[in-house]
Amino acid sequence: MKAPPRLQTLVEEGLIDTVVRQLMSGKEAMVFVVRSGEETRCAKIYKEATHRSFRQAVDYTENRKVKNSRSARAMAKGSKFGRQEQEAAWQSAEVDALYRLAAAGVRVPRPFNFFDGVLLMELVTDAHGDAAPRLNDVAFTPLQALQHHTTLIGEVVRMLCAGVVHGDLSEFNILLAHIPGEGDLPGVDEPVIIDLPQAVDAAGNNHAQRMLLRDVGNLRDFFGQFAPELRQTEYGPEIWSLYQAGLLSNETVLTGRFERSTADVDMQAVLREIDDARDEEAARRLRMATPSV
Repeated sequence: MKAPPRLQTLVEEGLIDTVVRQLMSGKEAMVFVVRSGEETRCAKIYKEATHRSFRQAVDYTENRKVKNSRSARAMAKGSKFGRQEQEAAWQSAEVDALYRLAAAGVRVPRPFNFFDGVLLMELVTDAHGDAAPRLNDVAFTPLQALQHHTTLIGEVVRMLCAGVVHGDLSEFNILLAHIPGEGDLPGVDEPVIIDLPQAVDAAGNNHAQRMLLRDVGNLRDFFGQFAPELRQTEYGPEIWSLYQAGLLSNETVLTGRFERSTADVDMQAVLREIDDARDEEAARRLRMATPSV
């Protein structure tokens, strides 16, 4: 197919050779399958972020560092240049998170390049070499659900140990990739985490705890459809409690149980949690109602 203008630049720069087809189009980006030498990859073209609310942007970008002081001032003022810089910082956050998490051993698409608002990265595939499905498009046996849930809880821990909270983790942004076996061994399906522009710094963002609890809760609710025993687990509070105490590592054995403190309840915090849950449900319904290509 003819390369879209945003990808034509990458062709001219020699970063990609041809554009094969459009893979999907969402509210935040369009994704294309491209060829680069002998490899098939995907190119993510970011759209203007007019759909994000100010409150959501503030929650996710809290304490993000901006090296250029002029850009920081413009972003604070909300000028046209500031909005452009804020969008560039939002896009860069995903690129930074991908490199950081890949280095930490988290299963995310391997990034190759970020050029002119286009992220070039690994194409995650199924057993037939086609684009891997999202979890929400797959049904699981109880055993498969338990296995994938365990794997993803481990990935959440690995991310947190690397100082990152996904911030929007759910069945809509996890792919089920096929990993070929070696020799006579059969291949296996494993989850791959995608869509990280909203990733937050675990230590520097005041909303990190709430976001992690929501991420883990989304995993529990989704896989709990197939393995109901997961609905009684409390991995989120357990993980965050161990993290705050400096006791969390990639080797930590989790139980899924958590004993809550009997201290006085912060009603303002409870009300904020209710508001956040309402906003998240509205966003979830919008994602489900938005068709993808």
